[in-house]
Amino acid sequence: MKTFRGPRRWLWRWRRNPLRRRADVVEGWVLVGAWLLTLLAGTVAGLVAAQAVEHDVAHERAASHPMVAYVVAHAPGRSGARSSTGERVWAEVRWTAADGSPRTGQVRVTPGAATGAPVAIWTDDHDRLANRPATPTEATVRAAFIGTLTATAAAAAPYAAGRLLLTHLERHRLSLWATEWSRLGPQWTRKTG
Repeated sequence: MKTFRGPRRWLWRWRRNPLRRRADVVEGWVLVGAWLLTLLAGTVAGLVAAQAVEHDVAHERAASHPMVAYVVAHAPGRSGARSSTGERVWAEVRWTAADGSPRTGQVRVTPGAATGAPVAIWTDDHDRLANRPATPTEATVRAAFIGTLTATAAAAAPYAAGRLLLTHLERHRLSLWATEWSRLGPQWTRKTG
């Protein structure tokens, strides 16, 4: 179909032209509406998702507390055998909760950590083991990544709907043109004289 279109002209659907049809104007407005909805949906969804992620990470950071725990029994592996990949092994550790009660749990430590070796851990508001919260930089990267994915997914729906509607309108316009051509085409083949 592109071979029949000729050079592109900006805003040709709204210019005065005796060959312009109502379908051309409708197609132009559908195109503008689809692009605006695509940009609006993507932007709003991306910003909302990014803010939600930042809020969740801030809440997670506020609910986590750093603590020092101590290894209960010698950790498996050779002492000081930490590889360049940062290999760590599971070991049982003990710490004292905010109310003074002793707590124990399994965390990853360096291989061969001695009994009584201090280990940095994170606990939640109930003094249970928790994951290390994201740093501000990690939170920003996570929010940007999830916001971008959400924006792309949200923008895909109006874009696809617009393309589908434009395809339908173009087929309708071509069928109208074919109908008119079948009516007027035979008049051009008549010989005068």
